[in-house]
Amino acid sequence: MRPVAHTFEAWLFVLGSASLAAWSMLAFQHGGFSPPALCAAGTWPVTPTAASVGLALDLITPAHLASSSALMVVAMMLPLTVKPLRHVRDRSFASRRARAMLLFIAGYMAVSMAAGAALQTLALAARSGEAATLPCLGLAVVIAVVWQISPAKQWCLNRCHRRPQLAAFGAAADCDALAYGLRNGASCAGACWALMWLSLLVERGHLPAMLAVTLFLMAERLENPAPLAWRWRGPGKALRITMGRCACIWSMTASLRGDNGAVGASGHQAILHLAARSQFASQPQPHHQQDDGDQQPCNRRASASALFGIGHYSGSSPRNS
Repeated sequence: MRPVAHTFEAWLFVLGSASLAAWSMLAFQHGGFSPPALCAAGTWPVTPTAASVGLALDLITPAHLASSSALMVVAMMLPLTVKPLRHVRDRSFASRRARAMLLFIAGYMAVSMAAGAALQTLALAARSGEAATLPCLGLAVVIAVVWQISPAKQWCLNRCHRRPQLAAFGAAADCDALAYGLRNGASCAGACWALMWLSLLVERGHLPAMLAVTLFLMAERLENPAPLAWRWRGPGKALRITMGRCACIWSMTASLRGDNGAVGASGHQAILHLAARSQFASQPQPHHQQDDGDQQPCNRRASASALFGIGHYSGSSPRNS
């Protein structure tokens, strides 16, 4: 089936507004350069000592840790829920879409907030020794790189791409939406924890580091499921899309100004090639659902169902009412 063209949807506006509000609160709280939980002591020295970190651990209450974790999750991880939320919306009747989406968000936030609280606690513990911040930051970089190229990271990413079958009626539909949120939140936390922990350990410039990690995670999520292997995983697809769009804009601008002769035939061929790759990469690719963590990549020639995109979803979609 061809992907449905989506017009303006209010839930996307709400999702984006919530994320922007969280980023604004992070920017205005403590100058925008320290996560809330790491600034709870109020008066830390430039290089935190064991005594200052111990004081911070004593002053941080569970309520404060939960609120700061929620703020971080809404800012960094909520944008990653657009495709799973669209799946929940498309698989629910119009009369129960809002409830199903809220249940998914509740499950996703519960797991992500627990992971965020654990990461902030680990970041505080990593600063517990005098002059230990730089070695801990170096260790975090090594851990993030190793996790980024590990098969376990790919397993988590494959689980993030899963679109399970959802019941359409009654309590079963509510349970499926909540369980889907819990599973997707756990998969996202498993895929993102190393980079998020690294951003929390940056002494100066927490907000730019968190923003860079968020953009990287969003670009990384555009990649298709892949086999489990040791390899580098980066925003290659996002870069190809960006280059293709920029090439199209440049070509159209040159055409409007009458500079086609200056571009040359080889330049036009390169532009058309980039544009074609960008258009193909921006379209959703069909893939099969697998119970072992989607260890095999999608094969567009495998069957007619995969070719026409039917294998992207399991089950039949209820009609909109």
